[in-house]
Amino acid sequence: MARDLPSPRNSHQPPAPPPPTDHMTTVFSSMNMPVRWKLTGIAILVTTCSLVLVGLAAMQLLDRQRLFQQRTILEHTIAAVESALTPVLAPQQDRPLDPALQTFVRTLGARTSLQITLIAPDGTVLADSAIQEGTLAPIANQSHTPEIRQALSTGQGQDERINTVNGARTLYRAISIATGNDSGPVILRVGMTTTQIDQAFDRLKLIILFSLGAACLAVLSTTIWLTRAQQQPWVKIVRAIRQLASRILPPPLHAFQEDDGNNIANWLDQTAHQVQAKIAELSEDRAQLLAVLTSMVEGVLVLDRRGYVLQINPALERILGISRAEARGRPFAELYRNQQLNELIETTLLSRAHRKTELTLPLTGRCLQIEASFAGGEHDNEACVVLVCHDITELRHLETIRKDFVANVSHELRTPLTSIKGYVEALLDGAKDDPAMLSSFLDIILKQSDRLNLIIADLLELSRIESGQLVFREEPIDLRMVLDRAVSTIKPLAQKKDHRLVVHFEEPLPALIGDEDRLGQIMTNLLDNAVKYTPPAGTITVTAQRVTQSRPDGSLDEAIEISVADTGIGIPPQDRPRVFERFYRVDKARSRELGGTGLGLAIVKHLVEGHGGEVWVEANTPKGSRFIVRLPTHRSS
Repeated sequence: MARDLPSPRNSHQPPAPPPPTDHMTTVFSSMNMPVRWKLTGIAILVTTCSLVLVGLAAMQLLDRQRLFQQRTILEHTIAAVESALTPVLAPQQDRPLDPALQTFVRTLGARTSLQITLIAPDGTVLADSAIQEGTLAPIANQSHTPEIRQALSTGQGQDERINTVNGARTLYRAISIATGNDSGPVILRVGMTTTQIDQAFDRLKLIILFSLGAACLAVLSTTIWLTRAQQQPWVKIVRAIRQLASRILPPPLHAFQEDDGNNIANWLDQTAHQVQAKIAELSEDRAQLLAVLTSMVEGVLVLDRRGYVLQINPALERILGISRAEARGRPFAELYRNQQLNELIETTLLSRAHRKTELTLPLTGRCLQIEASFAGGEHDNEACVVLVCHDITELRHLETIRKDFVANVSHELRTPLTSIKGYVEALLDGAKDDPAMLSSFLDIILKQSDRLNLIIADLLELSRIESGQLVFREEPIDLRMVLDRAVSTIKPLAQKKDHRLVVHFEEPLPALIGDEDRLGQIMTNLLDNAVKYTPPAGTITVTAQRVTQSRPDGSLDEAIEISVADTGIGIPPQDRPRVFERFYRVDKARSRELGGTGLGLAIVKHLVEGHGGEVWVEANTPKGSRFIVRLPTHRSS
């Protein structure tokens, strides 16, 4: 028998205390009894508790129903009594104290089997159906009773207590009736004995209790029978094991059900390990996929065969300006309206072939290279099309800059070379025989060679700066000394054009941290430009002052602002954002005539940015241009 099986609990190690929520189950499992009796005991406990709770709930519901029914009957009854007493309590009569009222109330109470009482506002009983004639005077004042106090204050009241006259439990209800005379309203109280209703509900409670008991017996009997039926195969298995242990040939195992404990345990264990391994593998693959999608610079969009969004990575959220939470499960054609992109998706779904296109987003101006691949999904919510979006905006911008640079540098180099070649050919054709012409042509060739050499030197300088080969020193700089040196360098050129140089410093100026030579180069280039593009007898003003600027974190930082203002020809507003580009000229003919290479301001911009500052140009008042350089006093790490 199953009860002879040894307990699997280790006798050397006491079991850990069971949790409180599973205490009864642990008690049954620790008892040395057959499994079917353990299951039966648990079933009995659960069934008994359930039926007890159901019985308690039913008793409570019946009590509420009894009280509700009594109150409902009493409300209807007191309304009928009030209607019957209205003619008697006519407004034209005085306060009703005559025997006729007592007789009427007693007769009405006999017909309705209720105790009807009329009470004055001061608590005096005017009539009572339970009192014989001539005995009203000894009745105690009723103003202290709960229902009368409630009726006097709110117009109605109710109470349940033992009647002092007949000793029965009575439910009282009182209402205030207006009489229309000076004596004030009259309180009508109706008392209903609850004995009969209580007895009926008590009988109903007994019926429910007997029914619950019968149901409990039926459930327990069924549970015992089912438990015994379910345990029969297990008992046979244990018996067969014992027979094998006793070297007795048991019945064939195929005669038993195929749900013996070992097989079921092995199958469940194997299945659990397989499912757990599969879940771990899928979780790992999903985590790796999400990590790849999240970290990708390219935007990725996964659609099913209907064109509904299944997956979208953060990069594509930033590119298209859509939210992943709002996009998933919605048609992409409704989510993002771009005809070229939607046509690409539709074509890929129909052709099931790789497609590639390049488009420019109208709102942001981003240039995207989109590759659409067919993923093979044939059902809804399966990956059917995968779009990979490469943001090539910067690449296209760099290509445009490269093309412009090649065109500009070719043009700038071709101009002096063409001039040199022309004069050399003229010399070869005979101009060398004329000493005056020879000297003039050679002088022009020398100037064009110097110009060509200057362009190449500036190009090499700009290339070193942009490639990071130029290392900026970081040392304290006396800004006043740097500006004085730059002004001294430019002063001879300014005097030739009768320019007036004005230098103004705000005292005291903090020391700058940077490269003194490069800062001098910045000021020299700006002053040289001001001298070139300012007509004779102009004014060039250099100022330096302390300012504050905001950091990205919102805090304020100290900086020095240097401005070079002139009264020259000025720069049109549409050209100001581009004057720092390489070889960009506002007036190409005048710039070449003045000997500019078109690279000076580009070098200035890179040198200022290398010091952590910024440079811009604005209009000067009343005419001319004003170049402003703002440099931080402390270099950020």
